[in-house]
Amino acid sequence: MLSLTPTQTRQLRQRAQHLHPRPEASVPEIVSALGGIQTQEVEAGGLSICVRGTGLTAEEVHRAQAEDRTIVRTWLMRGTLHLVAVEDLAWMLPLFGPGFVRGNRKRRLDLGLDEETGARGVRLLREVLGARGPLTKAEIVEALSAKGIPMEGQASIHLIGLAAAQGWVCYGPPRGKKDTFVLLEDWVSAGFGNPAGAGNPAGAGNPAGAESVQKLAHRYLSAFAPATVEDFAAWAGLPLRECRAAWETLDVVEVQTGDKTLYLLKSQTDWVDALEDHPPVVRLLPRYDTYLLGYADRSLIIAPEHAHHIYPGGGMIHPAVLVDGEVRGKWKSIQKRGEVEVEMFGEVSKGVQDALSNALAPIDSP
Repeated sequence: MLSLTPTQTRQLRQRAQHLHPRPEASVPEIVSALGGIQTQEVEAGGLSICVRGTGLTAEEVHRAQAEDRTIVRTWLMRGTLHLVAVEDLAWMLPLFGPGFVRGNRKRRLDLGLDEETGARGVRLLREVLGARGPLTKAEIVEALSAKGIPMEGQASIHLIGLAAAQGWVCYGPPRGKKDTFVLLEDWVSAGFGNPAGAGNPAGAGNPAGAESVQKLAHRYLSAFAPATVEDFAAWAGLPLRECRAAWETLDVVEVQTGDKTLYLLKSQTDWVDALEDHPPVVRLLPRYDTYLLGYADRSLIIAPEHAHHIYPGGGMIHPAVLVDGEVRGKWKSIQKRGEVEVEMFGEVSKGVQDALSNALAPIDSP
């Protein structure tokens, strides 16, 4: 067992998260290494990627999704929108799709999308996207409403989400400020097919799914260590029992930090030997950043008395100022003035102030 201080543990988490040191890596390489980037907000997702790379820009993130098609936006972990590397879709969609379908069944029924109507709606959506895609949500609503599919209110996005969870549909290239949707197999590559296996998807409860949970567990710990299986389950949104079974297959080392027992991959233990003092590292994390979402127990990354500033409730997660892996403040963009407003939680050193000034310089890149 290794014994680490909270500061050392946060240093390791920064390294795992590509926050320090930042690698020379492409957009899809960073997205894949992190196991996906949450993108409820497109600009925030872009900033999450850029803050983890060297010299990456919003234009490169846009190009990776809209032109190179090396990353894809769809619903995955916790039923939320993520950017993922295209090569990860084939195993992630079968893992998360079935739970997304089950979890939203009652809501679809409330919206008039019973099993038969939903299946017919997905079939018609595939037809219209195959003939005319990419299409905006408004264009999809118009086309499917004309064929008798309930598309009022949230019914439209729930039908699109159903088709996405079954592996038929994903987000396409933005049209101005509007999202579009496309057929997944047309968008990523000919012959990609239906990775979620519509009609018989592989969930976490069968052998194929169990293998995928193991792969996800390894990806998670690679990106969030030191961490616990409870952290992994919270990040993935999968049952703890299945996460424990996957966790037990990992080659890990125990890390003791105060009264907490955490885990590193054995392949990461050389990081401990490389720990050293360095000038303050400041990173500005956007809303819903993966670092802020990655742990069930957040006490190591933010003091409990400050948590409400970043996690106010209702599923909201605000932008955070990270100092050496710990949330020490919050920030927001004042678009009308073209400024960034920062509020630190208490006094900070001159070194932190200087590092913060450097971090603020490129914040408007995405």
